[in-house]
Amino acid sequence: MKAFTQLEGVVMPLDRANVDTDMIIPKQFLKSIKRSGFGPYLFDELRYLDKGEPDMDCTSRPLNNDFSLNQPRYKGASVMLSRQNFGCGSSREHAPWALEDYGFRCLIAPSFADIFFNNCFKNGILPIELDEAIVDKLFAAVEANEGYSLAVDLESQQITLTDGSTIAFEVDSFRKHCLLNGLDDIALTLEDADTIADFEEQHKKVAPWLFA
Repeated sequence: MKAFTQLEGVVMPLDRANVDTDMIIPKQFLKSIKRSGFGPYLFDELRYLDKGEPDMDCTSRPLNNDFSLNQPRYKGASVMLSRQNFGCGSSREHAPWALEDYGFRCLIAPSFADIFFNNCFKNGILPIELDEAIVDKLFAAVEANEGYSLAVDLESQQITLTDGSTIAFEVDSFRKHCLLNGLDDIALTLEDADTIADFEEQHKKVAPWLFA
């Protein structure tokens, strides 16, 4: 998993509440479990005017130019700003896969669905919950300033705005450690590889028939 330490990126607004995982990555794309290649299908039903299918070439598909992801001012955005209960619905891990594959590393909203929130940390994305009034001000700033960007520092747990002011955010210490060091569940387990190997060697002596 890619570590997250600091990020400075353009902010893309998605002014919707209750954005569910089927909206983030529709169900027809869930056949693949490769964890990559989902970026072109992110927000497929909002992003394109036709129906997307797996392995479809998206380069010539008709775009919905009213959708923020397709607007030139948000090109290359790596921070997404949204509303309450982002990532609700089914618990598909493909949703953070698609967001990360497109290039989003930080999500800001007043609240997130629990399972989606956990899945973000396990896939190198930092979800930040901020007070709704602060989110409203960020939406206004993004609308008023083309190319509006934020600097996010996970170590200090601060967001720096373009005027130099800062916003503090909370993050669980264990999740912070994992994200700073790029540790997913597998990497965490491998940190104890020597202890696991020692246990297996001892267990062979106690129950050798299990290893025949």
